[in-house]
Amino acid sequence: MIIPVDKTNLLQAATIHSISWKESHRAFCTPDFLELHTPDRQREYLSSKMSNGTKIYMLIDEGPVGIVSVTNSLIEDLYVLPEFQNMGYGTKLLQYAVCKCADTPTLWILENNTRAEKLYCRMGFKKTGKRNPITDGLDEIEFALS
Repeated sequence: MIIPVDKTNLLQAATIHSISWKESHRAFCTPDFLELHTPDRQREYLSSKMSNGTKIYMLIDEGPVGIVSVTNSLIEDLYVLPEFQNMGYGTKLLQYAVCKCADTPTLWILENNTRAEKLYCRMGFKKTGKRNPITDGLDEIEFALS
């Protein structure tokens, strides 16, 4: 079941974001930087996004499993707890988010995130050619559903 995130379940969504973000960024971020991404900090991040019109959704299957956010047609914050990855939950969240987009769904990923790229390509997303530099030597790349 996928439900909207609101004040009552925001901390659960933030905890998913914190745990999953740390795991997905562990290979290229310093331990100190990873530890900044606490559930409280991620709650502030998600709350700020919601205040600016972003819709956040949480997948529940006996308990919280993953989240995704949609702003107009931009899909972001697709995170599934590590113990639930490779079980189809990311696909369910992505399909749900696509249906919530106002126009052509787009998203950005770090160029070294090959697992996410495989999922998005399998779902019909293609690289647009747009890039944003994140750090010296690491770019974010845009995908759009074709």
